[in-house]
Amino acid sequence: MQFVDEQDRARRFLLDTDVTVWHSVEHQWGSGHLATDRGGARWHTPAELRVAKGVIEAVHTPLAGVRVEVRRSVHADVMRERYTVVNSAQEPLTITGLGVQTPFADLYDTAEKSLDQAVHAHLFTGGTWAWALAQPMSGQGRCLGLIVREGAVRAYSVESRNQRSNSHVRGHLVLLVTDQARNPEAFGGQPVLHLGPGESTTLEWELGWYASVEDFTAATTAPAVFSAYAAELREPIVIEAPSVSSPDSGVKVEVEADGRYRVQASRHGSYTLDIGDGARTEVLFHLPLEEMVRRRVAYIAQHQLARERPGLLAHAFVPVDTRTGLTQTTNGWQDWTDGSERLAMPLLLQAAAARGLADPDETDPLLEGWSQFACRYLLDESNAPRRGSQEHQLRLYDTPWLAQFFHDRHRAHGREEDLDRAARIIERSFELGGAKHLSIRLSPTTLAICDSLDATGKTDRAQALRDQLLDGARQFVRMGKQLPAHEVNYEQSIVAPLLDLLSDAHTLTGDPVFHDAIAERLPWLLAFGGPQPHARLHGVAIRHWDGFWFGTDRLWGDVFPHYWSTLTATTLLRLPATLRTPHTDHLAEAILRANMANYREDGSATCAFVMPSAVDGRAAHTADPLANDQDWHLLLWLQAQEQAA
Repeated sequence: MQFVDEQDRARRFLLDTDVTVWHSVEHQWGSGHLATDRGGARWHTPAELRVAKGVIEAVHTPLAGVRVEVRRSVHADVMRERYTVVNSAQEPLTITGLGVQTPFADLYDTAEKSLDQAVHAHLFTGGTWAWALAQPMSGQGRCLGLIVREGAVRAYSVESRNQRSNSHVRGHLVLLVTDQARNPEAFGGQPVLHLGPGESTTLEWELGWYASVEDFTAATTAPAVFSAYAAELREPIVIEAPSVSSPDSGVKVEVEADGRYRVQASRHGSYTLDIGDGARTEVLFHLPLEEMVRRRVAYIAQHQLARERPGLLAHAFVPVDTRTGLTQTTNGWQDWTDGSERLAMPLLLQAAAARGLADPDETDPLLEGWSQFACRYLLDESNAPRRGSQEHQLRLYDTPWLAQFFHDRHRAHGREEDLDRAARIIERSFELGGAKHLSIRLSPTTLAICDSLDATGKTDRAQALRDQLLDGARQFVRMGKQLPAHEVNYEQSIVAPLLDLLSDAHTLTGDPVFHDAIAERLPWLLAFGGPQPHARLHGVAIRHWDGFWFGTDRLWGDVFPHYWSTLTATTLLRLPATLRTPHTDHLAEAILRANMANYREDGSATCAFVMPSAVDGRAAHTADPLANDQDWHLLLWLQAQEQAA
């Protein structure tokens, strides 16, 4: 029913049936399912139950001639669970699906309730190396860790993800021995299990409390140590392990003189690695950032302009279906508009041209046209932002992005009207309550505009903007955990802009109140990402709704990596020097590199790689074919490089 930490009794590590209406009995801990050549079935209520001397033994008979024997025992501070599927019939049994429900309480109520009562569930389905870590969303307090000790977990699925549970709920998490029936290629390949008469297969794991993430990862007894999980093409990843191989022909594995393994690839992409006796993970080799920006800019210019439209509408940047090359019409869907997150495309073109990664003679006409389009269709007469040319909803999130575009135009051409437009957009945002809204990139963009206003003699106007920004920062310090809900109740892309704001307030004032506030809230941000030894997962923030909202496959479920995870990286790189560490810098680099998995060598991209092998029974572990809003990652990485320089 529940795991209770005696040191933090209010926290729920598992979903509660009396609180969460969609958490029905078939999803309770230890329930499960089988798919076999004799049919499929679920187990929940045991046919036999024995309790003696701290040991609970349950027997389920989900199918004729099939027994599922579950044994639970507690030794010291560790609980062991053993699931054994027995073929009790006289003929062979073929298993193509086998999963156990693990309903971790990974959901967002209010920010305060999330921080005080919920957990992030970090999953690593690495075969015999598999584990799960339920970490308090506050980043403080003991974690509940699950470590596979016998057998293997090779995938996970998500259930109860739909418009009822919406974006605030991760869903029911199911750990899978195999998901071959639904998605045979997921996670590097799902096996078919064959049991002769009387034979069985076993999955055993242990659960316990861990004082820190580091204590937990030490307890997993990792079979390998990686120099990195992602690297540029032709740069090696060095691995200490008993053995390393790959089923992918594009990977080159060599043994060095000291016994370590040197792994390289010549093509951009993700690759499966097999480690030792049944462990598995994924590494990424990617094109250099500058080269990927060049290719992405060329692809956008060729494929993602709405050229068929009349007048200024033809200058809009829009999503594209990478299978067909057809641009995606809005269809009344807010996340397919020609505004909002699609602003990453003109911003990327502008940044590329400024850094010599695109020809200004080719990009500038596109950007001049887009500038006129934005003034006409994405801003109203008061400079308030609209979501798109067909969607006139006010959206504060868009203000810093539009302001940055016009500020970048000012930096490129020195036109005062562009700087004035950028400043007026931020001023209008503050009039609408933007200083109390954690808009992504609001603080860095506002301060960059202030610097340009100072440089042109408009110091009073610049100081007024800084003062409003500081007023907002002071209010957020006073609010503590009571952060306002945005488009999702609580998420990483609320916490990262909060830390950016506090970091900038500390830089402007030197006030230790801001320094202390950053230190208190930094664990909130770091807790969104887990320590999985996997290129798509290591340090990457959990986000589980954008496949539905931004993709064309309309799949809910975990997106790894999602480009807004890059906000964690850029925020870590902007921390006060007293709070930056080699660990935070290393984590930032890992996140930036991980997001290169969302691009292809031809410059096309995916807006969402939906990670689970299945979501509500639909096969996933797939890249959505829509190139939409993922370019924020490239833009943010370029800006981080500029900041470092």
